[in-house]
Amino acid sequence: MGKRILQQRAGRGGQQFRNRKHLHIAPAKYPQLSDATLRGIVTELIHDPGRWVPLAHIELENGVEYFIPAAEGMYVGQEVFIGPDAPIAVGNTLPLAKIPEGTKIYNVELRPGDGGKLARQSGSYAIIVGRSGRYTLIQLPSKRQKSVLSTARATIGVPAGAGRTEKPLLKAGNSYYKWRPKAHKWPKVRGVAMNAVSHKFGGGSHQSVSIPSTVARNAPPGRKVGHIAARRTGRRKR
Repeated sequence: MGKRILQQRAGRGGQQFRNRKHLHIAPAKYPQLSDATLRGIVTELIHDPGRWVPLAHIELENGVEYFIPAAEGMYVGQEVFIGPDAPIAVGNTLPLAKIPEGTKIYNVELRPGDGGKLARQSGSYAIIVGRSGRYTLIQLPSKRQKSVLSTARATIGVPAGAGRTEKPLLKAGNSYYKWRPKAHKWPKVRGVAMNAVSHKFGGGSHQSVSIPSTVARNAPPGRKVGHIAARRTGRRKR
């Protein structure tokens, strides 16, 4: 009869596969759009489990408080500005139209007013490449270039925690606690290492898929493993 494979269990949406949202301190995004330039103070740098980048708690002079990913070099008591007339300095938030070309930025808004969507992970920053009409061309951490409206906002600097991946895990327990706050099932067992009853690729006298690993897009959940709706298979022809 078998049992449900890992993909089926994850698709059901059980508690162990859900994102642990209750661990997050608060949404990390900018306040609503404003034409005024406001001064703020970094009141606190907070560890946010599962985000891998510390959050900066900023309180503006008009009483509005918000959280954004902290930049490298940001400190408690630092004076930051948000608005179109903010100076060009690390931690300040400006529209893309006001930031010089070649500047490293992060937490870039995909659409003006959405609070920040791009380049938010530790050590990942975008670079302003050029401008064309109402749009600003930025280079994302993946080296891909993208056009964004120049009225969208971004923060100058690089997100803190860039050296996180340089420290080796050394043991499985560290990896367990690394993935614990995330919606990520760990450890992840290979299908070929399972029994035949547990996975379509399991069983046999050796660890081999043994059957074609391509599967149709409309295959049933118990069979939908491997190369799903592959466009091509085999050795690439020259």
